[in-house]
Amino acid sequence: MFSVLRNLGWFFRREKKRYTIGLFMLVLVGILELLPPRLLGNAIDRIVRGSITSGALIAYIAGIVGLLAVIYGITYIWMHSLFGGSNLVERLLRSRFMNHLMTMTPSFFERNRTGDLMARATNDIRAVSVTVGFGMLTLVDSTIYFSVVLLAMGVLISWKLTLAAVLPLPLIALAMVVYGKAIHKRYTLAQDAFGDMNDQVLESVSGIRVIRAYVQERLDEKRFGDITDDVYRKNMAVARIDAFFEPTIRFCVGLSYIIGLTYGMYLVFHSEITLGDLVSFNMYLGMIVWPMFAIGELINLMQRGGASLDRIDEVLHTRPDVQDPEDTVEVSSPETIEFKDATFRYPTSAQDNLREIDLTLRRGETLGVVGRTGSGKSTLLKQLLHEYPTGSGTIAVSGVPINRIPLDRLHSWIGYVPQEQILFSKTVRENIQFGKPGASDDTIMEAIATAAFDQDLGTLERGLDTLVGERGVSLSGGQKQRVSLSRAFIAEPDILILDDALSAVDARTEARIVDNIREHRQGKTTLIATHRLSAIEHADQIVVLEDGAIIERGTHEELLKQNGWYREQYDRQQLENNLNN
Repeated sequence: MFSVLRNLGWFFRREKKRYTIGLFMLVLVGILELLPPRLLGNAIDRIVRGSITSGALIAYIAGIVGLLAVIYGITYIWMHSLFGGSNLVERLLRSRFMNHLMTMTPSFFERNRTGDLMARATNDIRAVSVTVGFGMLTLVDSTIYFSVVLLAMGVLISWKLTLAAVLPLPLIALAMVVYGKAIHKRYTLAQDAFGDMNDQVLESVSGIRVIRAYVQERLDEKRFGDITDDVYRKNMAVARIDAFFEPTIRFCVGLSYIIGLTYGMYLVFHSEITLGDLVSFNMYLGMIVWPMFAIGELINLMQRGGASLDRIDEVLHTRPDVQDPEDTVEVSSPETIEFKDATFRYPTSAQDNLREIDLTLRRGETLGVVGRTGSGKSTLLKQLLHEYPTGSGTIAVSGVPINRIPLDRLHSWIGYVPQEQILFSKTVRENIQFGKPGASDDTIMEAIATAAFDQDLGTLERGLDTLVGERGVSLSGGQKQRVSLSRAFIAEPDILILDDALSAVDARTEARIVDNIREHRQGKTTLIATHRLSAIEHADQIVVLEDGAIIERGTHEELLKQNGWYREQYDRQQLENNLNN
């Protein structure tokens, strides 16, 4: 049950001072709270005996009020310490979780749904933080505070009366063990269901245009209704166990009161304790009601926190498929890119996605990659990003295998524009500055002109300050591509990878962008995968892929002479252009 605290040992060691002060103050408050009932009991005994004076009565009242003031101040200190620690662990875990996601490779996100990761980053981390704050309070109150009150009841009042009053406690312990196991299992299932619901919401919101275009609103509502029903059922299963905690404890507390009052009156009648003792005892008995409840809360919180921490640790303990090797080699700049007999297969694939690729690209050259859909164009370009473990053969930069080059160093050379453009819910300026933080407006406009987006910029309501919406929803496909291109151009990377990044622009705009690339990227390496051959006619080297293998290679003119797939595709596209014109 307490494995969650053991697994969070790193945090408690880090915040040792905070928790030492907080727990000490919490225990001190528990001890001080024993004094007012004892003073009240003494005052009642003196009143019964008729020996109380007005001065003594004022002293009793002043003593109780003074103790309450001291307790108030100390309570503020321990609450600030414990619940401040709760907020702190939430911040640390969330930062650690997010930083860890930044290191993960695509295969991790293929295995884990976004909605489930969001659930772990929100609900689960929150459950752990509650365990660290309120959980520590219930731990102390259900153990130390409970023991101190019982000790006071036994020593200051009557050990026989105390023993009789705590007879129902074993019932609580037994019930908590049974309920705790059920809570852990059911809460894990409920959190998994919450992750499924998150994922469905993300898909529905992202695909709202498609849903409406195919008139599938009712079907999507039904699908979401089914998921929410599942979340409801699983949370209700947790609530049904939760509902047993309080009645069980109230029943046991009620038994304690009945035993305490009945046996206490018997002891008063036989002069073994005084009336004041019985009043004090009943006040002490009232004080252990919360610790009894705290036992139930403790079991509940520890099981929930443990289930949530297990889900968080499952992600944090997942290691990236690609990591920096211990024997890294520093490379100053990418002078050459070489594929030598490179064969690669995705982890989820049943066959090789690249087969025996051989090619060499020198600094300043442009490589064009073409082929049918699914032939491996994107896969070939992504090999330079080193997002997956390399297969057989060698992929080297400046003669050094990329699996020996530090990942940060490798990625610092590369500007990448994927097929599906990702824009952030920020302004056009901020999206472009992502490639070069703090870039001036003049530099931004130069990148925009290179991407042939300067004319479109004037049509936007607020120019560079226009919000593009989530994933660039307020922009057209061609505009999103050119903002993504601007982001890559402004970084001035040594290696620019364009993965079908001109598919949404017209032929005239494409020609302008290609001319700008040739002008501005002299002396730098560019790799372009495309379906439109006009985008790579200028390339120093063009390769044609089929089923992951190179079937043709050469310059544009050389490939036309080969009369193969490239020539056939070129003639077809030329005919289509003539018909469109």
